[in-house]
Amino acid sequence: MNFKPVDPTTNFPALEQQIQKFWKDHAIFERSIEERPADQHFTFYDGPPFATGLPHYGSLLHSVTKDIIPRYWTMRGYRVTRRWGWDCHGLPIENLIEKELGLRSKRDIEAMGIGKFNETCRNSVLRCATDWEYYVNRLGRWVDFKNDYKTMNPNYMESIWWVFRQLWDKGLLYQGHKSMHVCPRCSTPLSNFEVTLAYKDDTDPSVVVKFPVTGEENTYILAWTTTPWTLPANILLAVGQDIDYVKLKIGSKDTYILAEARIEQIIGNHEYEILEKLQGKDLVGTKYTSLFEKELAPGKAYEIVAADYVSIDDGTGIVHIAPAYGEDDLQVGQKEGAPFFQHITMDGFVNSSFPLFEGQHVWKTNPKVIDYLKENHLLFHHEEFQHSYPHCWRCDSKLINYATSSWFVAVTKIKDDLIALNDAIHWVPDHIQKGRFGEWLKNSRDWAISRSRYWGTPLPVWKCTDCDQVEVVTSREELEKKSGEKVPDLHKHCIDQFTWKCEKCPSTMQRIPDVLDCWFESGAMPYASNHYPFENQEWFQDNFPADFIGEGIDQTRGWFYTLHVLGVALFGKPAARNILCTGLILAEDGQKMSKSKKNYPDPLEILDKHGADALRFYMVNSPVVQGENLNFSEKALAEFFRNFILMLWNSYSFFITYANAHNWKPTDTAQQSTNILDQWILSRLHETTHIITKAMDNYQLYTATRAFQPLLTDLSKWYIRRSRDRFADGDQQALQTLYTALLTFSKILSPYMPFITEAIYQNLTGIDFIEQKENALPLSIHLSTFPEADEKLINEKLHAQMDNIRTIAEVGNRVRKETGLKVRQPLASLTVKAKASITKLITEEQEQFNTILQDELNVKAIIWQPEETPTNEPIIEFDTTLTPTLLREGAARELIRHIQSKRAKLGLKLSDTVTTTIDAPTEFQTFITQELESIRQSTSSQAISWETLPNEEEQVKVAEHKIKISVKKQ
Repeated sequence: MNFKPVDPTTNFPALEQQIQKFWKDHAIFERSIEERPADQHFTFYDGPPFATGLPHYGSLLHSVTKDIIPRYWTMRGYRVTRRWGWDCHGLPIENLIEKELGLRSKRDIEAMGIGKFNETCRNSVLRCATDWEYYVNRLGRWVDFKNDYKTMNPNYMESIWWVFRQLWDKGLLYQGHKSMHVCPRCSTPLSNFEVTLAYKDDTDPSVVVKFPVTGEENTYILAWTTTPWTLPANILLAVGQDIDYVKLKIGSKDTYILAEARIEQIIGNHEYEILEKLQGKDLVGTKYTSLFEKELAPGKAYEIVAADYVSIDDGTGIVHIAPAYGEDDLQVGQKEGAPFFQHITMDGFVNSSFPLFEGQHVWKTNPKVIDYLKENHLLFHHEEFQHSYPHCWRCDSKLINYATSSWFVAVTKIKDDLIALNDAIHWVPDHIQKGRFGEWLKNSRDWAISRSRYWGTPLPVWKCTDCDQVEVVTSREELEKKSGEKVPDLHKHCIDQFTWKCEKCPSTMQRIPDVLDCWFESGAMPYASNHYPFENQEWFQDNFPADFIGEGIDQTRGWFYTLHVLGVALFGKPAARNILCTGLILAEDGQKMSKSKKNYPDPLEILDKHGADALRFYMVNSPVVQGENLNFSEKALAEFFRNFILMLWNSYSFFITYANAHNWKPTDTAQQSTNILDQWILSRLHETTHIITKAMDNYQLYTATRAFQPLLTDLSKWYIRRSRDRFADGDQQALQTLYTALLTFSKILSPYMPFITEAIYQNLTGIDFIEQKENALPLSIHLSTFPEADEKLINEKLHAQMDNIRTIAEVGNRVRKETGLKVRQPLASLTVKAKASITKLITEEQEQFNTILQDELNVKAIIWQPEETPTNEPIIEFDTTLTPTLLREGAARELIRHIQSKRAKLGLKLSDTVTTTIDAPTEFQTFITQELESIRQSTSSQAISWETLPNEEEQVKVAEHKIKISVKKQ
């Protein structure tokens, strides 16, 4: 058996393209599923991305983790189906189409026609799907694009209706009037976790306003706000019942009421006189005059009330209450029976109920309100301040607190179950469980799931136009029966016209016009992607919850959360048993990656330059898979490529060279090697396999990846280096050991680096891939079985022994360098002064260890001297007496090095025989003659002759003599 020669200068990106073609031509991915038992599933859910933009490093990272883990469990014998999914609905798509069509508001959409708008969205949803598929395939990720799921498909949407109906039947859905964050640009409310996705620093006005006390001339209640635009809707002022307040006078004219603890911050350097001290409860009921004239419905208005949340941490200790614009404000207003006044529409414009600023956009009213207060002597203080403020996670508009109607999942009803079942999830990293995710669950609120938009799954709710009758539809079949119409599509513009007669009155049932939040759709993917329960009932019941899901840390308040809520609400189970939570990938300087700033390298350029294997391993061999951030560095990636991939490739190339040179063939019946180095590297191999298996079983990619480099370094820089003479001699045990090590290492590495390991595997196994023979090895490394560690072969004592030997070698090499003793110059002996525990550990295999040290440090003898050293590091002493014999051997080694260098420059193979001519002084010829046979054998020289060479030949220095060397292929 001859192995294919290995090119040490291989173009790895080009190699990856070849491997990709092999996978495709032989349907390796498909076979990796089909060849695993149908009753032994490993279930993996893939969260759907939007296909409206190109993949970035974050999405590539997730693709890598979602490929590594399924590959691993496939090699462990499980059937792992991997369906791709597309997020097709929601604001991201709508915003994109609005920009392209020049639509500035919902009014423009409705003028265009909802049907036309939705169909435009449908046609644009997968605009980047081809690019996504190219990136994902180029990265080496295996996933089923042909059998993908789309949230806009009728089957998917029908399952979402079923989910909605289940929640309704369980009493976990309700329609409520609440204050929520609303995006005026998108004209729709956002759920509480969506609000957390896009906080940004912003500058807003901070004003202290003078509210005139009724019946008390020149007396004002001071209240603070950072939202002047809400002041036209002021209805009440709130104080804390037990907070101490004062009535003070500044100068001789105006009197002010505020919290005593806030005097210094609010009054500042003004001279004042405290007229009266009182508590909040004494102020309750105090009337004041409205800042603006407006018509109100009946109810308590323009007076001070008590509220528990009022504090003296900021402001004046008195809170301005506008029930239409704030959660606390709405609750206080409802409790006090105050009228509701809402002068801003959901799209952010002042309506006709407030003519003074009618038609103005909400954010443009701030300066107008401030000017009005100044003109009417109602402004006490004004400044601009910077703070973190929520923005729309998709269109980037500033949000407003806005009381509106929405449909809610009653998360608070199942909060205890959510918290308890979180304990059943294995989180990586584990601190997420009780930390970021656990704390979010503790503070979770009811989830607003309806959106007053167009492109999404419509709420399956029909309501009577006259009475309170409500009907929730579960399926297309039910809708067809009720409406008498055929239902090919479930989108809003296709079903809004479907009506039927109310069961309780003569009126008509009409659909509530809202659509569902796209997070609700993605959270329902375990059911909807399988069209459950309309199809695949048995499969789903056998494979829920998922064995594994993974995304970025931001999804603790997004997809992970919605999956958990729906899984617990519907089935009383978490949606997944194991969750891998990755951190963020940032630019090299720690800033967010920005296309406009161009502060990161293009992913495709990285793949074409360094290869997918390098990018994959670089990302997962970092803290990013521990939930921390990674500052992406191409320099660090290139360094990893040199220190790992090239080291592996060179080790593999070394093996192929010597295996072919000796016509060596692998055997399955190899005897246990008697060589200590063989035993050690195989022990390290099984130890590493054990570490990686345990880590992968626990989804700890970081722990697993950290185990590869030490083993590869041991293999390349110690085992191979210290066994070179054995390979040169064709030692069968050495070749078998290195073969086993490379093949096993490739298998345990293959989930991480699928390309290079495939190339190594195919050559090492020597399979004829076109004509498979019976009982042949698997066609691909990814169809093979993950190696099992044999704990009987793990020799920890041997590891300790070899560690000590390497430490001695390291110190010895350092001493030689520091003292100017050339490594190629043999020395008579080496004395090792080390603690008795170390020398005793070495004694059992002293002969073999001595041989290793003698070869490494180029000495003729090792003298062990137990001695208590000041540190654990041994003391090394060389006998530096150089006899003529030692000098000749040193010169011979130096000469061999120069001849081998000549061979390398000529590009000669190991098996190539050469003739060597040396032009040297007579005294050098006489000096080195005794070593000629050793030189000839070591350099594969058929003959070595002494001749005068032309002047142009390169001159080198050996043993203080200037000589010339000529090498010619035989």
